Amino acid sequence: MNTRPPVSAGLAVCFALVSLVSCTEGATYPITIAGEELSVEVVDTDETRARGLMDREELADRHGMLFVFPDSEPRAFWMKNTLIPLSIAYLDEKWTIREIHDMEPLSLEPVPSRAPARYALEVNQGEFDRLGIVVGDRVVLSEQIRRRLGR
Repeated sequence: MNTRPPVSAGLAVCFALVSLVSCTEGATYPITIAGEELSVEVVDTDETRARGLMDREELADRHGMLFVFPDSEPRAFWMKNTLIPLSIAYLDEKWTIREIHDMEPLSLEPVPSRAPARYALEVNQGEFDRLGIVVGDRVVLSEQIRRRLGR
């Protein structure tokens, strides 16, 4: 015999919405750049890279999205359906930041890398400046993210 009270339809909808929201943002992993720790979501499939940070209304300080590509080549990002002003760092295969650019919300103008990039890291616009992160700095991966990436 079930002794639990029935769940109301409204409460069931609430649980469903909470589950849906929690699924839209992935697990985060710590990285360190110039002695500063950030938490990043990893996107490493065509589908997750294409979605990126679209439709999100905020991104916490010291959080970002790490785009992982299977190879190094010139990259270009745009801000279609992206509501948050972002800064992007293009990184080489050795995890070194090669360039940093600011990107404006909802812009369809591509922001290309000048050189081949294997990785890209998006954070709130100005976050790299606030943390003293500059071109030439290297991303240090935590053990958790190394395991996640199989490295």
